[in-house]
Amino acid sequence: MARPTSKNELIAASACGYGKLTEFAASMTEDELVAPFDFSADKGRKEAHWSRDKNLRDVLAHLHEWHRLLLDWVGANEVGEKRPFLPEPYTWRTYGDMNVALWRKHQDTPLEQARDLLD
Repeated sequence: MARPTSKNELIAASACGYGKLTEFAASMTEDELVAPFDFSADKGRKEAHWSRDKNLRDVLAHLHEWHRLLLDWVGANEVGEKRPFLPEPYTWRTYGDMNVALWRKHQDTPLEQARDLLD
């Protein structure tokens, strides 16, 4: 699918991607659900999330937290509260630090709870 260029395309692409994620997770065995990710053989993956997110729980919790950021920001704007998307003290230059803080926040979150957070 091409990069979305409209609201409707973005909604469709989001629904498609989320559907793929949930279908993939549903197809995993119990062992696969808790197995750590290993991307060490793929040297082309340099972004921080390839080393930060170690399992499905990490990915689901991360997605939940970014959903919350968006919903909170939209909600504030709907009632006339102008504020930046990222919470203080983070900026678009330091949001990697925020992602690490979000990762730490959910290290004791069980996989089932991480799944429930997205419902």
